[in-house]
Formats: sequence, structure tokens, C-alpha cells
Amino acid sequence: MRLYRHLLLATTVLAFAVIALGAYVRLSDAGLGCPDWPGCYGHWLGVPDEIHEQLAAQQAYPGRPVQTAKAWKEMVHRYFAGTLGLLILAICLLAWRAEFRNRQTPTLPTLLLGIVGLQAALGMWTVTLLLKPLIVTLHLLGGMSTLALLIAMSIKNALPAPAGGAGQKLRLLAAIALLVVIAQIALGGWVSSNYAAVACPDFPLCQGQWQPPMDFAQAFTLHRELGFTGDGRLLSTEALTAIHWSHRFGALAVLFGVGALALSLIRTLGGQWRHWGLVLLGLLGMQIGLGIANVLFSLPLTLAVGHNLGAACLLSTTLALNIQLRKANSP
Repeated sequence: MRLYRHLLLATTVLAFAVIALGAYVRLSDAGLGCPDWPGCYGHWLGVPDEIHEQLAAQQAYPGRPVQTAKAWKEMVHRYFAGTLGLLILAICLLAWRAEFRNRQTPTLPTLLLGIVGLQAALGMWTVTLLLKPLIVTLHLLGGMSTLALLIAMSIKNALPAPAGGAGQKLRLLAAIALLVVIAQIALGGWVSSNYAAVACPDFPLCQGQWQPPMDFAQAFTLHRELGFTGDGRLLSTEALTAIHWSHRFGALAVLFGVGALALSLIRTLGGQWRHWGLVLLGLLGMQIGLGIANVLFSLPLTLAVGHNLGAACLLSTTLALNIQLRKANSP
């Protein structure tokens, strides 16, 4: 059981790293650094950096010149993601051993392994379908789901049930906070996959207006190619603005939902719950600040990756709180 807990902790930390690397690859425009999958220009190890290798790659993939720096970014991400998948496979195999099944159900590890398999397919489709926004967004959500399941399993195995019960109202508030965080992460993924982060270059206004021209119908047409509408026309500025503006309204929902939960924990329960509330409030403030800074400073890479990691931390904390609040009320 000790090996299982240590493996779970290491895998959770690695999941955070993979999310950070995925954001870095996407935001540095390296998502198509390798035109094939799972290799890179046919190379399973490394990328074509020698002259003869690059000439061979040019012949095999005409029109896709080798950009070594971008190719390495993509491959490093794949190596980390592959290692994560192997660790999750090990967790699942351990969970199905008789001595582990007597203590806990292997349902979550098995579900986690299934999600990782789907993630691998989404990673492939991200490349082969040329960064189709729906696939890229689903890939992001799959990564966050992987992290969430690892967090849930870690808490179940490591953290004891907290002292002191919590009322039904507080548990409902925690569930709502978790849902709005998940919805906002999905909106953030849609912003990123459509390159709509700089559609509104000012704050709190957008293009100098409270209500700029927006096209929500085209903005949220899911089945389309990157940069195009569903019927093949170029995606308009109005559509990109609608995507960005929706994410800002989502941020307000997170501010009120998560903020209400944090303040309730601090004021109502006290004790160790107060520490949870303070952590949640700090993460919320950091994430809102990073979002505003990304707009004002035109999406610098470091802040943009930090914003993605902030979302992962906020998701992890709200999920952990939901689990702990239910533990506290279990007999």
C-alpha cells in the first residue's frame, strides 16, 4: 500500500508537469512541431536535426519544413505524457491485485486508464486534424480530468476525514463552485484553441466598449476547422470577441461561486476549514490576477502558462474540498 501511495503522489506531480508542458507547447505555437504521431518526422527518439535527416524529412513531408525548436517542444511533451501513461498503467495493475481489491475498489484507477487511452487518441487527432479547436479543447479537458482523478485517489488514500461536519448548504455551494470551475476551464480551452485570447486587448472594456460587436453563433459552432466557420469562411473578429467575452463572464461566475465558498468556509466552520478557505481565496485571487495580466500585457508566455496551471490548482482544490466535505459528513 505504501508503494501505491508513493506511486500515486509521483504520478499526480507528473500530471501537473504534463499540463504545464501542454500549455507551453500550445501557447508557443508548437502544437504542429511534428507533422506525424507518435514519432516526429518518423523519429521515435529525438527530432531530425542533422542535415541529411532534415532533407529526408522534407521529402517525406513536403510543405512541412522542420522547425527543430518546435519539434523538440512537442516531443518532450510526448515523452512526459508517455511516462505519465506508464505510471497510470502501473497504478491500475496494482489496484487490481487481490490485496488491494480487498481494501478499495479498482474502479477509479481503471477509469483513469481509460481516460489516458482517450487522451492518447486526442493527442494524435490534434496533430492529424491540424489543431481542430474541438479536439484541442477536449485534449485539455482530458488532461484536467486525469489530474482530477489522481487528486481524488490521492485524497482518498492520504487525507483523513476532517473533524466537524458541514451542512448541506455548504456542500451544495462546494458542488456549484466545482461545476463553474470546470465550465470555465472548458471556456478557457475554447479561447486558447481558437487563439481568441487577444481578441479583447483592454480591460475591463473590450475594444473600448462594454458590449463590442459579437457573433455567438459562429463562435460556438463546434464542428469546424481552426480559423474557419462551419461553412468554410474565415472566422470573424466578432466571433473571436464573443469567445473571449464569454470567458470573461465565466470568470465572474468563478469569482462569485468560488469566492462564496471560500468566505463560507472561513466564517462558518473555522478551524482547519478556515485554512482551506484561505487557500481557495488565494488561488482565486491569483487566477483572476493572471487572467487580467494576460490581457494587459498581450499574453506573455510565462503568464499564459501560469494561468493554465492556476486553473489546474483551482480545480484540484475545489475538488479536494468537495471530497473532504462529504467525508466529514460520512458516518
